[in-house]
Amino acid sequence: MIKQLDLQNEGIVKELFELQRVSYLVEAKLINFFEIPPLLESMEDLIECGETFLGYFDENKFAGALSYTIEGKELTICRMVVHPNHFRKGIAQRLLNFVEEFNKEWAVLKVSTGKENPPAKNLYLKNGYKRVCDLEVVPGLFISNFEKRRVEER
Repeated sequence: MIKQLDLQNEGIVKELFELQRVSYLVEAKLINFFEIPPLLESMEDLIECGETFLGYFDENKFAGALSYTIEGKELTICRMVVHPNHFRKGIAQRLLNFVEEFNKEWAVLKVSTGKENPPAKNLYLKNGYKRVCDLEVVPGLFISNFEKRRVEER
Protein backbone atom coordinates (compact mmCIF):
# COMPACT_ATOMS: atom_id res chain seq x y z
CA MET A 1 0.00 0.00 0.00
CA ILE A 2 1.19 3.51 -0.85
CA LYS A 3 0.08 6.57 1.06
CA GLN A 4 1.19 10.14 1.62
CA LEU A 5 3.26 10.53 4.78
CA ASP A 6 2.46 13.04 7.50
CA LEU A 7 5.75 14.63 8.54
CA GLN A 8 4.03 16.05 11.61
CA ASN A 9 3.79 12.48 12.94
CA GLU A 10 6.95 11.94 15.00
CA GLY A 11 6.80 8.15 14.65
CA ILE A 12 6.59 8.36 10.84
CA VAL A 13 9.47 10.85 10.72
CA LYS A 14 11.67 8.56 12.83
CA GLU A 15 10.91 5.57 10.61
CA LEU A 16 11.50 7.61 7.45
CA PHE A 17 14.76 8.99 8.85
CA GLU A 18 16.06 5.48 9.58
CA LEU A 19 14.79 4.09 6.27
CA GLN A 20 16.58 6.71 4.23
CA ARG A 21 19.79 6.27 6.21
CA VAL A 22 20.02 2.51 5.53
CA SER A 23 18.98 2.96 1.90
CA TYR A 24 21.33 5.84 1.10
CA LEU A 25 24.19 4.04 2.81
CA VAL A 26 23.88 1.36 0.11
CA GLU A 27 24.05 4.05 -2.58
CA ALA A 28 26.97 5.74 -0.81
CA LYS A 29 28.92 2.48 -1.04
CA LEU A 30 27.99 2.04 -4.71
CA ILE A 31 29.16 5.51 -5.69
CA ASN A 32 31.94 5.70 -3.08
CA PHE A 33 30.65 8.97 -1.65
CA PHE A 34 29.38 9.15 1.92
CA GLU A 35 28.28 12.77 2.04
CA ILE A 36 24.95 12.30 0.26
CA PRO A 37 22.81 15.12 1.70
CA PRO A 38 20.11 12.86 3.25
CA LEU A 39 22.85 11.02 5.14
CA LEU A 40 23.94 14.30 6.70
CA GLU A 41 20.57 15.82 7.56
CA SER A 42 18.88 15.85 10.94
CA MET A 43 15.29 14.84 11.60
CA GLU A 44 14.47 18.55 11.80
CA ASP A 45 16.00 19.06 8.34
CA LEU A 46 13.88 16.20 7.04
CA ILE A 47 10.68 17.68 8.49
CA GLU A 48 11.45 21.10 7.02
CA CYS A 49 12.65 19.97 3.56
CA GLY A 50 9.44 21.07 1.82
CA GLU A 51 9.05 17.80 -0.10
CA THR A 52 5.91 15.67 -0.32
CA PHE A 53 6.57 12.08 0.80
CA LEU A 54 4.88 8.87 -0.25
CA GLY A 55 5.44 5.72 1.78
CA TYR A 56 5.24 2.11 0.65
CA PHE A 57 4.04 -0.32 3.28
CA ASP A 58 4.48 -4.08 2.93
CA GLU A 59 2.21 -5.87 5.40
CA ASN A 60 2.14 -2.67 7.50
CA LYS A 61 5.96 -2.47 7.52
CA PHE A 62 7.50 0.71 6.14
CA ALA A 63 9.56 -0.60 3.21
CA GLY A 64 10.11 2.35 0.87
CA ALA A 65 9.51 6.03 0.22
CA LEU A 66 9.64 8.60 -2.53
CA SER A 67 9.60 12.37 -2.17
CA TYR A 68 8.93 15.04 -4.73
CA THR A 69 8.36 18.73 -5.33
CA ILE A 70 6.20 20.39 -7.92
CA GLU A 71 6.92 23.74 -9.52
CA GLY A 72 4.47 24.66 -12.23
CA LYS A 73 4.21 21.63 -14.53
CA GLU A 74 7.60 20.23 -13.42
CA LEU A 75 7.66 17.40 -10.90
CA THR A 76 11.06 16.62 -9.42
CA ILE A 77 11.66 13.35 -7.63
CA CYS A 78 13.95 14.28 -4.76
CA ARG A 79 14.39 10.95 -2.95
CA MET A 80 13.72 7.30 -3.71
CA VAL A 81 14.55 4.91 -0.88
CA VAL A 82 13.87 1.23 -0.31
CA HIS A 83 14.95 -0.72 2.75
CA PRO A 84 17.72 -3.16 1.75
CA ASN A 85 15.63 -6.05 3.11
CA HIS A 86 13.08 -5.19 0.41
CA PHE A 87 15.37 -4.69 -2.59
CA ARG A 88 14.31 -6.35 -5.86
CA LYS A 89 10.64 -6.59 -4.90
CA GLY A 90 9.40 -3.88 -7.28
CA ILE A 91 8.83 -1.27 -4.57
CA ALA A 92 10.72 1.53 -6.33
CA GLN A 93 8.79 0.71 -9.51
CA ARG A 94 5.45 0.92 -7.68
CA LEU A 95 6.39 4.24 -6.07
CA LEU A 96 7.48 5.63 -9.43
CA ASN A 97 4.25 4.48 -11.11
CA PHE A 98 2.19 5.96 -8.30
CA VAL A 99 3.78 9.42 -8.39
CA GLU A 100 3.39 9.57 -12.18
CA GLU A 101 -0.28 8.51 -12.08
CA PHE A 102 -1.28 10.35 -8.89
CA ASN A 103 -0.01 13.72 -10.13
CA LYS A 104 -1.84 14.27 -13.40
CA GLU A 105 -0.68 17.83 -14.06
CA TRP A 106 3.01 17.25 -14.75
CA ALA A 107 4.51 17.91 -18.17
CA VAL A 108 8.10 17.08 -17.17
CA LEU A 109 9.44 14.68 -14.54
CA LYS A 110 13.02 15.12 -13.36
CA VAL A 111 15.24 12.94 -11.22
CA SER A 112 18.95 12.59 -10.43
CA THR A 113 21.02 9.73 -9.10
CA GLY A 114 24.66 8.86 -8.67
CA LYS A 115 26.31 8.12 -12.02
CA GLU A 116 27.68 4.90 -10.51
CA ASN A 117 24.27 3.67 -9.34
CA PRO A 118 23.19 1.17 -12.03
CA PRO A 119 20.00 -0.06 -10.28
CA ALA A 120 18.55 3.46 -10.06
CA LYS A 121 19.68 4.43 -13.56
CA ASN A 122 18.16 1.27 -15.01
CA LEU A 123 14.86 1.93 -13.21
CA TYR A 124 14.54 5.37 -14.77
CA LEU A 125 15.68 4.31 -18.24
CA LYS A 126 13.23 1.40 -18.43
CA ASN A 127 10.43 3.80 -17.47
CA GLY A 128 11.00 6.17 -20.36
CA TYR A 129 13.32 8.67 -18.72
CA LYS A 130 16.14 10.04 -20.87
CA ARG A 131 19.57 10.84 -19.50
CA VAL A 132 20.03 14.57 -19.92
CA CYS A 133 23.58 14.94 -18.62
CA ASP A 134 26.12 13.92 -16.03
CA LEU A 135 27.36 16.63 -13.69
CA GLU A 136 30.35 16.68 -11.38
CA VAL A 137 28.75 18.07 -8.21
CA VAL A 138 31.88 17.85 -6.08
CA PRO A 139 35.35 16.78 -7.19
CA GLY A 140 35.15 13.15 -8.23
CA LEU A 141 31.38 12.75 -7.76
CA PHE A 142 29.12 12.68 -10.78
CA ILE A 143 25.35 12.56 -10.80
CA SER A 144 23.23 11.59 -13.78
CA ASN A 145 20.20 13.77 -14.50
CA PHE A 146 17.13 12.23 -16.13
CA GLU A 147 13.95 13.67 -17.58
CA LYS A 148 10.64 12.31 -18.80
CA ARG A 149 8.22 14.41 -20.83
CA ARG A 150 4.52 13.70 -21.00
CA VAL A 151 3.37 12.75 -24.46
CA GLU A 152 0.62 15.11 -25.60
CA GLU A 153 -2.69 13.32 -26.15
CA ARG A 154 -4.62 14.26 -29.26
